[in-house]
Amino acid sequence: MVHHSASTPPRVGDRPGIRRALIGFVLIFGTLLVLAPLLVIFSQAFSLGLGHFAETISHPDTRHAIYLTVATALLAVPINTAFGIAAAWAITKFDFWGKRFLLIVIEIPFSVSPIVAGVAYLFVYGLQGLFGPALQAADVKVLFALPGIVLASMFVTAPFVARELIPLMQAQGRELEEAATSLGASGWRTFLTVTLPNIRWALLYGVVLCNARVMGEFGAVSVVSGKIRGQTNTLPLHVELLYHDYNTVGAFAAASILTVLALFTIIAKVLLERQGAGRAGRPALAANKVGT
Repeated sequence: MVHHSASTPPRVGDRPGIRRALIGFVLIFGTLLVLAPLLVIFSQAFSLGLGHFAETISHPDTRHAIYLTVATALLAVPINTAFGIAAAWAITKFDFWGKRFLLIVIEIPFSVSPIVAGVAYLFVYGLQGLFGPALQAADVKVLFALPGIVLASMFVTAPFVARELIPLMQAQGRELEEAATSLGASGWRTFLTVTLPNIRWALLYGVVLCNARVMGEFGAVSVVSGKIRGQTNTLPLHVELLYHDYNTVGAFAAASILTVLALFTIIAKVLLERQGAGRAGRPALAANKVGT
């Protein structure tokens, strides 16, 4: 029981009745909003038996959609990771004109609708777009192919790694890197032995979130892919295709794959948070690492 003095007002939830009402509301709301749809997905996916589920997943179109989704993630996530590290390093370690503008540019994908981004790519790389004629003359296909899907996925996920690293690197300051360079360490050695160990958990956290969004992206990819069955459909697009074909069980079976990926993402996120919290307050000793 929490006791309050006459001058300290009680917090919301200190009273037993209010506390129980709040907890009950959160549990009911979370169950209806999150758990119920998950249960429906898996129950419908296996409603016709394990054999039908396996048949749906092994269908060539479904396998290609899974392959295309994984290939997109393998290409987009490393590039956005490199961009996030470079952007965070530039913003937190250097003073230059245009820093605020760079921060605004990093935030743009969060404020622009993915569908709008996909349409913008049509006007840039389409046949009537800015680079369309040159790409056609060079026989390079961007839209309605893997490059366009990767570009659209990179756009919507560009901020994830940078947003995780920038606040952490700002809080850490520049002292450790400056100490390392004063002891004769090169730039790469300073980054690998001083900076990277201090940001690795935030970096992995950003990579996990970026990967989850790439695999689940629908809006921008639906515009630039053309939704060609068995060729440019990623797994989210394939779920929609199966649903429009009135193959509801098949749609839920494909959706269950995305759901499993999301659950693994949540587990990885929780583990990374615990690892990062367990190592909080352990600053890297630059002198010990670069002086040897």
